[in-house]
Amino acid sequence: MDFTQFLDGDAVLADLSTANKKALFQALAQHAERVMGLPAREVLERLNERERLGTTGFGGGVAIPHGRLPGLDRIRAAFVRLEKPIDYGAIDDLPVDLVFMMLSPEESGAEHLKALAQVSRRLRDRGFVAKLRGAGSPDALFALFASAETRDAA
Repeated sequence: MDFTQFLDGDAVLADLSTANKKALFQALAQHAERVMGLPAREVLERLNERERLGTTGFGGGVAIPHGRLPGLDRIRAAFVRLEKPIDYGAIDDLPVDLVFMMLSPEESGAEHLKALAQVSRRLRDRGFVAKLRGAGSPDALFALFASAETRDAA
């Protein structure tokens, strides 16, 4: 599985300005509606529902909010680099500036977990994360995800 199977170039945002996690989730839900055609309210509900189980901020300034949506035909994702880090309640208490949202079909058990593990592995790579923070545009951010797959396959 590679990132380009679930992350489209138009789902990548750079330098999004948001005040807090609540506003971030609202922006992510609206973005999912705009670029993926998903109902924003349902996306927001699923993200909040999952977050109530425990933080998806796993440290190092990175968060992977995720949820399962009925009727979704495949895993979909969006990546957002925030203009300024926000308090996210991450496990290391550091503010978050890199956010990879993943939405999966309701019945996608193993596939959802594999994709989540892949994203988590990539976003634990400090060199890759530094490149994401330094990329100049959404296209450059997307290219990093696309080229990471090429490198991993080699």
